[in-house]
Amino acid sequence: MERFARIYHLHRILQSSKLPVARKTIEARLDCSKATATRIIDELRNFTCDPIPYDRTRNGYHYQNPERHRQDLPFLWFSAPELNALLVIHHHLETLQNGFLGDSLAPLRGRIQAMLELYGESAEEIGHRIKILAAAKRGDSSLWFPRCAEAVLQRKKVLLDYHARGADKQETREVSPQRLIHYRDNWYLDAWCHQRAALRIFAVERIKRTELLPQPAVDIGDTELNAHFAAGYGIFAGPAQAIAVLNFSTESARWVADAQWHPQQQGRYLTDGRYQLRIPYGNPTELIMDILKYGQDVEVLEPPELRVAVATKLAAALAVYREK
Repeated sequence: MERFARIYHLHRILQSSKLPVARKTIEARLDCSKATATRIIDELRNFTCDPIPYDRTRNGYHYQNPERHRQDLPFLWFSAPELNALLVIHHHLETLQNGFLGDSLAPLRGRIQAMLELYGESAEEIGHRIKILAAAKRGDSSLWFPRCAEAVLQRKKVLLDYHARGADKQETREVSPQRLIHYRDNWYLDAWCHQRAALRIFAVERIKRTELLPQPAVDIGDTELNAHFAAGYGIFAGPAQAIAVLNFSTESARWVADAQWHPQQQGRYLTDGRYQLRIPYGNPTELIMDILKYGQDVEVLEPPELRVAVATKLAAALAVYREK
């Protein structure tokens, strides 16, 4: 029986017993020696902050404050790998937002680290051996993320000063936040824009100012949100209006076949070893960017307008090199 499981087992023994439990009984129930039973009792004392006194009259151990221990111990149902994963998640959250969640999660992290120490795991070693690299993060969204999260959760309208990269201009928008989305190492706010009377996506790092308004946000149903934001390809919103048919070379097929481009994608190997992928999309912007990454290892078969758009981009890129 693992050391951690024994601590949990001892907690359940004391929790369920109406009388003090003899050490011999603890040894038998935990299948351990006297020394191990004594150590487990001490560790449970440290974790529960209960002295677990020994009652000489009734020859047994018991919780001094049994009412505090009617529920299971927090986190004791996690295994060591699960606790390790929690530490990784916490580190990931800190990395994503430059630590603005660190203060809130610090007590949780401390508790998890205490649990890992019972397994002989080192939190420092985990942090040293597991690294999370942000590959596509564009900017710092920590300044306005808390206000956006507050608006989403409190269901309040927000006034945004927003600088759009595409138009390269700043506008003030009154929006009703719907969801916060983390996508490719960046945060986005899905919102109903009252100026445009339509759903829009705002990159959080492009927000320059926010003002939480007292008016309640307009709620858009999940069905409409999913149809607008989840049906097409990538972060660019819009319902799927076409199916891209892409043929990948035999060399790239080994990677593409295992990748998820879209939840509703369909793929199959061709007789010559190539891999064909069918992807629903609406706005082609991000899809074109991802196709171009594969260069000569992918061919767009359908629809014709997507094939022309990719060919045009490739010709323009080739022209840059020919000019030099």
